[in-house]
Amino acid sequence: MTDTGDRGGPGSPIPDDADVMSRDMRWFTYATGLGVPVEAEVVPEPRPDTEVAPALPEAALGDRTPLPRGTTELLERAPYPYGRAGSPPGSADALGHALVAGFGLQRREPENPFNDHRPYPSVRARFPVQVLVRDGRHRRVLDLYRHALTGVGRQDGAAGPLEVTLAGRYTRLPDSYRWFRSSLVGLELGINLRQLCLGMELFGLSGRLRLPDRDAGGLLTDFGLTPEAEWSLPLTVALEDGGPPVAAAPAERAPDPVLDGILTVNRCQDFTGPAAPLGPAIPASPPGQAGPAGPPRDGALSWAEVLWRRSAGRMPRGMYGMTGRRRPVAERTVREAVSWLSVPPPGPHLAAAWEELRLTAVFQGVEGHPDGVWHLQDGRPALHRDRPGAAAELEQHYGYPVTPYAGGDIRHASVVWFLSAHPRRLVDRLGPGGFTAAQYAAGWAAQGISLAAAATGLYARPARAFQEAPTKQLLGLDPDEMIVCAAITGTPRFEGLLCDLRL
Repeated sequence: MTDTGDRGGPGSPIPDDADVMSRDMRWFTYATGLGVPVEAEVVPEPRPDTEVAPALPEAALGDRTPLPRGTTELLERAPYPYGRAGSPPGSADALGHALVAGFGLQRREPENPFNDHRPYPSVRARFPVQVLVRDGRHRRVLDLYRHALTGVGRQDGAAGPLEVTLAGRYTRLPDSYRWFRSSLVGLELGINLRQLCLGMELFGLSGRLRLPDRDAGGLLTDFGLTPEAEWSLPLTVALEDGGPPVAAAPAERAPDPVLDGILTVNRCQDFTGPAAPLGPAIPASPPGQAGPAGPPRDGALSWAEVLWRRSAGRMPRGMYGMTGRRRPVAERTVREAVSWLSVPPPGPHLAAAWEELRLTAVFQGVEGHPDGVWHLQDGRPALHRDRPGAAAELEQHYGYPVTPYAGGDIRHASVVWFLSAHPRRLVDRLGPGGFTAAQYAAGWAAQGISLAAAATGLYARPARAFQEAPTKQLLGLDPDEMIVCAAITGTPRFEGLLCDLRL
């Protein structure tokens, strides 16, 4: 991530009052010159929010391969953060355990209108990203409620190397999200990529990441993900060298002009070069400190507990949003998040996008740190602006105000993290696909913040709902700088019944 400073800018390239649903598309047009219509007179009204794509692909009708049980017990024996779970002696189920660790159901909160919890967040709990596995002959999708891999797409190929693919479905999010579905799915792909790498690392698996090129749409056809225009190009992790070939996909257009604009952004990815080895997803142990063997010591957290604790905040009695309580927090809460933010995503392209991100935060009540605006410089927080009350100011710019029916509590947050980037720099460095690569990198970072918060007793809520113009002014960002993602962290106010769903 780049160092920060008070650099000037040419003025905001998009209207200050641009609505959140079209804002990112305007940034993309500014950065690339590839125009996408966003004006109301050329775009039809959205359908009702109830009309969304199903939770699993329609093609998921094949035979099921059960996932292994006992993943939670293995994770309970692995101390956080340096312990590793491994697999039972003689087990061939390492990938199955890795998928359950990364993506498995955790718990149900009866009062929560958005069930059920997984170890990672998703907008409106829609979970638009599917986890798909193929080994040449078989193609399967992760089916959590059946605790299985369910057949999907072609099943008639020759035996081949094992791959895990992540693909997001835009129509899993309501039409009212409009072009914003592009960024939200991109962010969730980054979140899911970190969870996949986390699960694989915990169970001793290695792999190589392949980002989309212009032929990557052939994988959507291979998995039977139709209509292809509703799906993002996939991210693929090969557990073995090579992979089953796929035919190039034809150029596509969507009949819906909003979805067609989303495809314009997604389909300009053309990341060439060999697949890149996965690096770590977890912060490295300090020099000379190896990962401990055996179960966690008394009072220490296990990986099972950290993944269980992950929360985006709670509300009582079926209310929406999140709320917290203001309290002083230890310096460790920041140190833990910074350690997770020190781990870049795998491969040179995502590493380059990661370097273009810069991180700004609003601190409140953090031990040893004055309240105000902070920048992350050389891996350490540096005070940018001493500003007590900055969190309360941020709440005025949050898109979900506190009401009798919903919580949007920013004024009590301990740290609100903001990831931002200069869109034209991304495109100059990585081409038009750099815009989407930044979403992947920011999602990867946001999930690191979420896990760090869980380990220190905080909730973490990734958000894109801040009004960009006044928020940038408060944070001291450049006029030509785009807020890619934020993460609100704080102490939860409410507790309640938790129903354990882990296997």
